[in-house]
Amino acid sequence: MRKPTSADAELLLHLYEIRREKELRQARKWFLTEFRPSGWADIKSRYLSHTDEDRWFRMTISYWEMVGSLIKNGALHSDLFFEHTGEDIVTWERCASWIADARADIRPTYLYRFEQMVKAHLAFRAKANAAFTRANRAQRATPARRAGRR
Repeated sequence: MRKPTSADAELLLHLYEIRREKELRQARKWFLTEFRPSGWADIKSRYLSHTDEDRWFRMTISYWEMVGSLIKNGALHSDLFFEHTGEDIVTWERCASWIADARADIRPTYLYRFEQMVKAHLAFRAKANAAFTRANRAQRATPARRAGRR
């Protein structure tokens, strides 16, 4: 994989600035704290109705789908992004229960980039956590090995 560039860092900072925008911040908060649909039919009837909730639903999922597209197409270095956030994973967990019905209703690729990004992020975390654990164990074992040599 290529190394992150200054352009990756600039894009990452810009995405963070977008997340701090007042309306998107409110939308993300609503999605993570109040959005509790019983399924896709509930979303269609309750949230896709030209209300604040409709706007917040669309803003939140389209933001993460956009980030997924940037990562998939190499415009944003995935490791650089994955090292600093976890909100995409938590947000996707809110979508997992209804995504199959939404895809059957809308199109098979609905939020596909978002889903793929989260899968890659979870794999990145598993690999990073395993490497950290190995390094930490090795570091703790090193003094013991030295003590045994004396």
